[in-house]
Amino acid sequence: MPKYIMLSNLTDEGRKTVKMRPERIKEVNDEIEKMGAKVIEQYAVLGEYDFINILEAPDNETISRISIELGSRGTIQLITLAAIPIDELEDSLLDET
Repeated sequence: MPKYIMLSNLTDEGRKTVKMRPERIKEVNDEIEKMGAKVIEQYAVLGEYDFINILEAPDNETISRISIELGSRGTIQLITLAAIPIDELEDSLLDET
């Protein structure tokens, strides 16, 4: 299944929510699963982003719909990237020769 990297920053409202209800983070993971994707790994990070999430979704349309849904709530800003495993990239490059 295709993998995606979701980089996220909490808005002021999102920070308030997480501070008052830290369990909300995992609740959102459950919502993502109901929308057709799965959070494989999740990290809180220091630096430019608050969280890095690795997800599996069946296609770009599904992950786009999830990104729009989550972003429309006003608690998070997202950047979503399609991830290509290195072995697959290498295979595709070898196939072209």
